[in-house]
Amino acid sequence: MTNGPGPAGPMGRGPNGERPQRAGTPLGTQPTEYTGRYVVLLDQQEPERGMEALRSSVGIASVERVRGAEPGAAELLARPDVSVVFDELGVAVVDVQPDQRHALVTTAEAEPTIIATEPERVVYASVITEPHHTLTGFFPTYRSDEDEVTRHTRAELATSLGPAWDEQNTTWGLQGIRANWSHLTGSGVKVAVLDTGVDTDHPDLTECVEATASFVPGASVEDGHGHGTHCVGTVAGPAKPGHAPRYGVASEAGVLVGKVLSDQGVGSDGQILAGMAWAVSQGARVISMSLGAPVEPGELFPQTYENVARRALRLGAVIVAAAGNESRRPGFVAPVGRPANCPSILAVAALGKDLGTAFFSCGAINGEGGEINIAAPGVDIFSAAPGGTYQTMSGTSMAAPHAAGVVTLLAQAHPEASAADLGTRLRSGAHPLAQPAADVGSGLLQAP
Repeated sequence: MTNGPGPAGPMGRGPNGERPQRAGTPLGTQPTEYTGRYVVLLDQQEPERGMEALRSSVGIASVERVRGAEPGAAELLARPDVSVVFDELGVAVVDVQPDQRHALVTTAEAEPTIIATEPERVVYASVITEPHHTLTGFFPTYRSDEDEVTRHTRAELATSLGPAWDEQNTTWGLQGIRANWSHLTGSGVKVAVLDTGVDTDHPDLTECVEATASFVPGASVEDGHGHGTHCVGTVAGPAKPGHAPRYGVASEAGVLVGKVLSDQGVGSDGQILAGMAWAVSQGARVISMSLGAPVEPGELFPQTYENVARRALRLGAVIVAAAGNESRRPGFVAPVGRPANCPSILAVAALGKDLGTAFFSCGAINGEGGEINIAAPGVDIFSAAPGGTYQTMSGTSMAAPHAAGVVTLLAQAHPEASAADLGTRLRSGAHPLAQPAADVGSGLLQAP
């Protein structure tokens, strides 16, 4: 049972329901941000019993159940007078008054059908760069310091011992994971990208996007940020783009795009979990999440995400997540962020063009679940951008969709394999690197 301390209260929101971002906050001073609600993991055999216990003891708001692709989940999550239950994964988001939080904890401890309750946290897009390598504050704990960035970039270039990449026809990332040598395309496999949405009119992506849903109140699935479109492109961009080198791993995969982060790159646990439930209901074999929130050294992984990930695995879906960008190597290595720090979620570290660990990539500082599972290209990654254009970005956000694309290829090659087996195949097929496993896990992922 994980019953964390209650937050001080709901945060203020912007006009589109987004939570304020604290870009440029000095490293190590970013406070954990909560929404004021709680996430509740229920026994899937008796979910109603747990909710009834909360209704009678805690006085939670009226309950709405969301099944599969039913519309309106985003609007329900935005209403303080409604508690939402996502049936596919047996998880609920409830609003609890401050004077009832102790009752919530005691009820959860006494009621066996309530497996875990945790304060709902704010989640962010795990990216640190914009085009032209101008570092910004998309990730809240990133310290916007151009001198530091310039120093790191020059140092990495000066010490680069990696191959010379010719990106005229194929990006260095796809060459590094050998996707350009694979005969597999991801055909027949559904992969969900939960992010800031997608440019649905991008000429490179119109063929691969099979379904979309927005879990951001008042927002369509259209990507006003750029992060989601970039990730979708890396997963499933075309084999032969009209005006760009190849940048997509699984060019014939069917992509399910769930908008779970606002156009400011900010969302909540409830929105992420709603997107996960939707993806599972749509038959996703892979769920890619280039998002997260920082954790403290010694902090345990979130029980709700871990149990939801286990349920998704049993239903056939592998979850891949960005490890986080809070490190400032070589002087400081931050722990893998949540939800990538869950044992049942594959945490992906970022590599540079020299195949060295990116200076921002988080590492295995914490215990169980805080490991790095695998590494992928995550620096200077070229992919699609809103408006039918392209951009280059860096972050563990860019590494995660490379991994999701390779799992998609594995799912095509082994259609009868379990989700757990696909994860094992991904790790066992990695190319060993000189860095310790705490930084790169099994090594550089390789396409089958």
